[in-house]
Amino acid sequence: MSRETATSGAKLWVVLARAYEAMARYVEQRVAAEGLCLSDFEVLEVLLHKGPMTISEIGEKVLLANASMTSVIDRLDGRGFVTRKSNDKDRRIRMVELTTRGHAFISDLYPRHAQDIESVMKVLDVGERNQLRASLKKLGFAAQEAAIQTETRTRPGS
Repeated sequence: MSRETATSGAKLWVVLARAYEAMARYVEQRVAAEGLCLSDFEVLEVLLHKGPMTISEIGEKVLLANASMTSVIDRLDGRGFVTRKSNDKDRRIRMVELTTRGHAFISDLYPRHAQDIESVMKVLDVGERNQLRASLKKLGFAAQEAAIQTETRTRPGS
């Protein structure tokens, strides 16, 4: 009878962090070959799939602060990939959208990006992929709840 030893949470965290770092490095290398940094690519991808958005909305999707987002949008605007437009209903709101050039660029690049990711993920069969996805979601929700609990306990007056 085989006895499986439990992997500690600390060891699992290290494996998860290293796997993420390796994947991120690979993706960064691939998009760098196209003259982009990862955050530039992520913004173009979000705009391709979600359409025009405010800088704040994009930042929430790609997990970047507004200050960083402004730099990304400035770079992409400088390359002619995005444009900022005023909102007809509220002129204080600036929408960011892909230009024709930007749409053509990311529409060509994204399928290659998806193929690059697939080339690495092919080491996992369908069942392993589904299990990993479910496990990571479960872990993410647990971490999110733990963070909320920590914030609640550390607030002044709590």
